[in-house]
Amino acid sequence: MKKLMLMCNAGMSTSVLVKKMQKSAALQGIEIDIWAISETDFEKNWRNADAILLGPQVSYMKDKVDQTVGAIPVDVIAIVDYGRMNGEKVLAQGLQLLENK
Repeated sequence: MKKLMLMCNAGMSTSVLVKKMQKSAALQGIEIDIWAISETDFEKNWRNADAILLGPQVSYMKDKVDQTVGAIPVDVIAIVDYGRMNGEKVLAQGLQLLENK
């Protein structure tokens, strides 16, 4: 099963988004493990991910995350999709990231 990790400042807003993404994945018959973390939990969790999506509020960390995780693909969630909590579009973004791995 593919593993997609989302990261934001506190992990709270991304937790809401994760639930919407999980619902969208279930409706599409996609098996994927999606979870959210805060930036303080990054070091403990990144090794469990096949791909990482960053919330717009931590987009400034992308270069550091890229350097840390090496071959694991990393992208920033589109601010419009994040703001609208569009689980379907963010899931599609994550799946695309996983395909490019």
